[in-house]
Amino acid sequence: MTSPHASESAPFGRVLTAMVTPFASDGSLDTDAAQRLATHLVDAGNDGLVVSGTTGESPTTTGEEDGRLLAAVLEAVGDRATVVAGVGTNDTRHSVELAAQARTTGAHGLLLVTPYYSKPPQSGIVDHVTQVARAGVDVPVMLYDIPGRTAVQIAEPTYTELARNPLVVAVKDAVGDLERGAWIMRETGLCWYSGDDAANLPWLAVGAAGIVSVVGHVAGRQYAEMVAAVDAGDLPAAREINDRLLPVVRAIMTHTQGAITAKAAMQLLGVIEHRTMRAPLPAATDDEVTTVRDALVTAGLLTN
Repeated sequence: MTSPHASESAPFGRVLTAMVTPFASDGSLDTDAAQRLATHLVDAGNDGLVVSGTTGESPTTTGEEDGRLLAAVLEAVGDRATVVAGVGTNDTRHSVELAAQARTTGAHGLLLVTPYYSKPPQSGIVDHVTQVARAGVDVPVMLYDIPGRTAVQIAEPTYTELARNPLVVAVKDAVGDLERGAWIMRETGLCWYSGDDAANLPWLAVGAAGIVSVVGHVAGRQYAEMVAAVDAGDLPAAREINDRLLPVVRAIMTHTQGAITAKAAMQLLGVIEHRTMRAPLPAATDDEVTTVRDALVTAGLLTN
């Protein structure tokens, strides 16, 4: 299925939120809540969603749950937003199964994180990506480079090799090296997406196609306006938006895991009923909820 926002310069759209996975109070997957959340996020300015990513607690969901979640989100918003399925694991066979399932279900794209914990050599990364992309058949792939979580970084020559695969079209960057990323963009033609909300504006300024955000749960429209300002060459306007969102970025991204605080924010805004997490991640404490609430109020995103 083709993304409604696909273009050569931004194959997955411009502003994507890495969506939390709603659970009921007993910890079971709540697909009805997921559909309400997905609809809210798209209505609020996001033109894309990533499901079953890190923020979606993918290490704790089963393949069957990933399939049901993807189907529910596609049913809710697949005709007006890019829906990308996270299929990255440290088991190539399992990622292949997830990619095939995502393709059959109708995902517009695949997010493929570098295999974590196993610390494969670069040749292993190439083989992993090649096998998963083949299983996705014709679904475009966004690589996810986040060595702080995986302990492995994709090397520049590896990017050059992977870019020869026509299905590998983009990168979600959480490495944080602007010069390196700009160079790889220049040399490979891969489209770049910021994978770190604190660096969204700098990445856009050096040519990133868009962002894959956690803070987009509460600021999708503002980020869309920031992208538009950068496109128009209006750096002061883009900086003003970025500055206004800094308290929210700090509250959601620096005090604990973003999945925890993003669920707290969605509960505060009345979008989801429960902020239930799956172990080993705990639900937000009352103090953490207060921190998020105060930041949302400061940024004008929540009425006190």
